[in-house]
Amino acid sequence: GQVVYSITEETERGASVGNIAKDLGIDAATLSARKFRMITGSSKQYFNINASTGALSVNEPIDREQLCELKSDCLLNYELVLENPLELYRMEFKVLDINDNSPSFPLSEYHINVPEFLSPGARFTLPNAQDFDEGTNSVQNYTLSPDEHFHLEMQTRGDGSKYPELVLKKALDREQQATHRLVLTAKDGGDPPKSGDVPLIVTVLDTNDNAPEFENSVYRASILENSPSGTLVVQVHATDLDEGPNGEIRYSFSNTTSADLQRMFLIHPHTGEVTVNGILAVQRPLLEMFIEARDNGAFAMSSTAKLLVEITDVNNHGPEITVTSLTSPIPEDAVPGTVIALLSIMDEDPGENGKITCQIPDNLPFQLKHSLENYYSLVTSGLLDRELISGYNITITATDLGSPPITTQKTLWVQISDVNDNPPVFSADTFDVFVEENNPLGAFLYQVSASDPDMGENGRVSYMLRNSTVAGSALASLLSVSLANGSIYAKCAFDFEQLRSFYFQVEAKDSGSPALSAVITVNVYISDQNDNAPAILYPISQNGSVAVEVVPRLADEDYLVTKVVADDEDNAQNAWLSYHLAHSSDSTLFHLSPHSGELRTTRSMRSTDFLKHKVVVVVQDHGDPPLSSTVTVGILLADTLPQALPDFDDSGEPPPLLNTTNIYLIVSLACVSCIFAVFLLFLAIVRL
Repeated sequence: GQVVYSITEETERGASVGNIAKDLGIDAATLSARKFRMITGSSKQYFNINASTGALSVNEPIDREQLCELKSDCLLNYELVLENPLELYRMEFKVLDINDNSPSFPLSEYHINVPEFLSPGARFTLPNAQDFDEGTNSVQNYTLSPDEHFHLEMQTRGDGSKYPELVLKKALDREQQATHRLVLTAKDGGDPPKSGDVPLIVTVLDTNDNAPEFENSVYRASILENSPSGTLVVQVHATDLDEGPNGEIRYSFSNTTSADLQRMFLIHPHTGEVTVNGILAVQRPLLEMFIEARDNGAFAMSSTAKLLVEITDVNNHGPEITVTSLTSPIPEDAVPGTVIALLSIMDEDPGENGKITCQIPDNLPFQLKHSLENYYSLVTSGLLDRELISGYNITITATDLGSPPITTQKTLWVQISDVNDNPPVFSADTFDVFVEENNPLGAFLYQVSASDPDMGENGRVSYMLRNSTVAGSALASLLSVSLANGSIYAKCAFDFEQLRSFYFQVEAKDSGSPALSAVITVNVYISDQNDNAPAILYPISQNGSVAVEVVPRLADEDYLVTKVVADDEDNAQNAWLSYHLAHSSDSTLFHLSPHSGELRTTRSMRSTDFLKHKVVVVVQDHGDPPLSSTVTVGILLADTLPQALPDFDDSGEPPPLLNTTNIYLIVSLACVSCIFAVFLLFLAIVRL
């Protein structure tokens, strides 16, 4: 026979299963006597039979899942053997499942790699959960933790088994979320239901769908313009949300950056450091460059950032002075404010370093006027006089406002051109010319000289005589003057005795337009030559006769016999006369005063003296050589004139009595002699 029992798993030890004796119809009292025993192929004895009562109880709780694993029907087969008589009964225990197992997954977590380029709808098979329970106690459904990118769908295999599928419902972006952590829950149908969870880690595989992105769209840096090579300017940094080569970045200057700037700066391809390369030969205060960040993906992507580098000026440029126009020479009569030159003064430095102050020395008749930015006009500020200063070295000093400042100088030579603003000027107010009489014709007398400080024709002087008359004669008949050099020549021989002095005027005229002139007075003094012998005025010899003087026979000593009066038309020493006895018939009787010409007796007359005497008087001037004249005087010793006349009949007609003219001449000579003596006395007193 066979008996079938149903028992739920995990039934407690001792729990009653049934009564084998009753169920098989065997007397329970015989069980022990018949030596019953249970035979099973299991190593465990899950059941016991009470030998006295035949009660069947649980000896050891049964774990259905352990015992039967995944079998849908879990059966334990026993054989009950009875002896006396030998009987064999089949016992079948159907182990009923209870929901004592939660669904579980084979792994503690599941990783799923999903390329980010997949479109929504992509499906990924998920692992099935295991539940050792059976029937409704086994896995009945799956759930997925909420996620905007994924949802769960159940699929049926060909054998009818179901499995979960992960479905992409929204495109992934690894750069926004590289990993999605989901929870897959398996639930059984027990009451209460049990569940098991497993983490699903969805890793989004990168696609080069992101360009590198700079931290800043614009980078700003400032460096000194004299920064040496290697100076760090800035370090740029870009990130790429992609992975691997897709996220590896190289830096470079973009093609929009000028070649000059790419030569002046270097950028490290890996670090993004921008450094100075060589000399910063730029004139702009702000440099604009574009830096490109490019990834290493198969289809590389890039982005660009702007780099603005402010070049902080170092005052390394001096002002540069350029003369754009220059008027030189300028006329000396230029009015103040006349523009001479236009100057351009530039400084390549920017800012304060490029601002300029400009000046010229204060002691010049010029000034700088600021006209436009960086342009100056050099103008006259005072009167010019070429005759005082014919040109100016004008030093223009330009200084920038840098620290320290740099100064540049440029010197302009401005020549002053002449204007006929100066008349000729003679070297003296008057000229005195001394000339000896009897000069030869054409004799050089004097050279007048006038200077004119003007230049060229304005300073070229010519000379001419001013029209006038001298002693009734035209000046041109007496003199001539050289037009070129002012030399004065005599056109006649002067005679001191006729013309002792005269004056005339010479005009000096320049060749400017209009011409300017000056006039000088020339005084001509004719000096005497000893060209006239003394003229004996008394006693006068007529027709070769001898002048006769009568002396009383009894004349005393120092008796004035006569006075020889002479005149000389010459002047000064040429007219100074001295008197000498050239011959005397009796040298002891007469003597002659050398200065006055008085002939006197040296002693009293004697009765023994001759009655008739002859004296030769020489009158001589003091010229060189001296000139002289002689006169013979006859002397008669007589008491009366009639007594003397017969003795000199042979001498011709007796001399006439002194007439009025002779008396006047004698008086005049005496006066002149007195005046001359007084003059000599006056000179002696003055010298003392």
